[in-house]
Amino acid sequence: MKKKNIFIVLLCSICLFSCQKWLDIQPQSEVEKDLLFTTEDGFKEALLGIYTRCAGGDLYGKELTIGTPEVLVQNYTIPNNDPLNYQKTARFLYDDGGFKDRKDNIWKGLYHGIVNANLLLAEIDGKKNLFVGDNYALIKGEALALRAFLHFDALRLFAPAPIVNAQADAIPYVTKYSNKTTPLSKVSVVLDSVIADLKIAKDLLKIDPIRTASYVVGYPTVRDTLANSELSNSSLFLQNRRHRLNYYAVCGALARVYLYKGDKPNALANALEVIASKKFPWTNNTDFQSVKEDKKDRILYKELLFAWYIPGMNREYNQEWFSTGRMNLDKEEGRTIYEVGGNGGGDLRYTQWFGSVSVGTTALSSLVKYNRNTFSDDFEANLHYLMAPAIRLSELYYIAAECNYEGNPTLAAEYLNQVRIQRGIGEPADVSTATKFRTELLKEYRKEMYAEGQLFYAYKRLNAPIIGEKGTVIPANQKIFVWPLPSDEITYGQR
Repeated sequence: MKKKNIFIVLLCSICLFSCQKWLDIQPQSEVEKDLLFTTEDGFKEALLGIYTRCAGGDLYGKELTIGTPEVLVQNYTIPNNDPLNYQKTARFLYDDGGFKDRKDNIWKGLYHGIVNANLLLAEIDGKKNLFVGDNYALIKGEALALRAFLHFDALRLFAPAPIVNAQADAIPYVTKYSNKTTPLSKVSVVLDSVIADLKIAKDLLKIDPIRTASYVVGYPTVRDTLANSELSNSSLFLQNRRHRLNYYAVCGALARVYLYKGDKPNALANALEVIASKKFPWTNNTDFQSVKEDKKDRILYKELLFAWYIPGMNREYNQEWFSTGRMNLDKEEGRTIYEVGGNGGGDLRYTQWFGSVSVGTTALSSLVKYNRNTFSDDFEANLHYLMAPAIRLSELYYIAAECNYEGNPTLAAEYLNQVRIQRGIGEPADVSTATKFRTELLKEYRKEMYAEGQLFYAYKRLNAPIIGEKGTVIPANQKIFVWPLPSDEITYGQR
């Protein structure tokens, strides 16, 4: 089947209303839908189209990775001229037009992906005869996992955390491709729905090639690179499983969701399944610290359970967002975050992820975590592709630590310190009290997942204060943690 430039997102229209008017889905082209789902390749193309849509700049390609959530947790020192228009967002002014546009586009983008997952799921069961081998289970499992993943992030942005109000009205959990409206569900109901989808996906993905002994997690080969340049290449479907919601990524997502819900036993069980698999090796420090750009692993690639494939964002990240005078970090603030003057003096995350720049007399740290050794978008320019991390191995260690602390603080400390050791910190964290443990855990989330969009959710889940520049404490506030639902009369597609 020839590669199309249209994705399934062009087959539907989503009308977004205020919290009183729910969500409406309108199909535009049944002809294209019917043609797409007549072959196995069509289903593959549909699934890859969802991933591609979600890797767009309004979602995980930029905004939900290095963008708004990172601005909200005060991870950037934004210059006075505010070239990217995020100063008001950093001050939590949610009535600002720039913030409203971004968060409305995030909402629309998430539901774009959900609608397209539902479209695929509506067709797949009636066409099992089209599939060879285990492809039916792989495609359906990934589509269910995507639907759950996207709903969960919509929940984490637009509704209260369950620790605050599990019975609050939250978001629509849309499971049908239909023109009928879907009412808002309670926070607890959305979480249960996410878990139900992920559990079915996990069962379907038991046949995932990533679980076989022959699947070795490593760096991309030239053959992988060539495959990634052609989305229609059938061999790609079974390659690079870590770029997709594979079996272990679903385990990681379940661990994340169960922890958000407060179900620590199930969160721990799923985290330990990933850890015990030993499928994702810690990055060799010689790769992390290599002075040769084409041999350097800046994002700890082998530790990624799931990541968004974003080679086309190279220029936007490195010539626009993180360029000098834009989204940098005060140099002393960076040293404080990574505790460079204390136990963090040898923290490889600081030494390998930050470079020094200056604007006038101001010394800044510039993030080089996503740097490429060329701006040509050349697939072979570095040791690995440009990826936006989605679920890391280290997060599963943090989850295991948190779930163990109450019953076994010694074991909890071992999980937390294992990550620190891998990052060059030999001194154990002080976790002698529950308060100190939470403080150290949140500091590690910030260090490990800087510019990855996850710290905001950690603060929100725990209803914890945000630690701003120069140690400023911003009290936990639902007006900060809960984004307003989209305004009236926002439409998707033609108005």
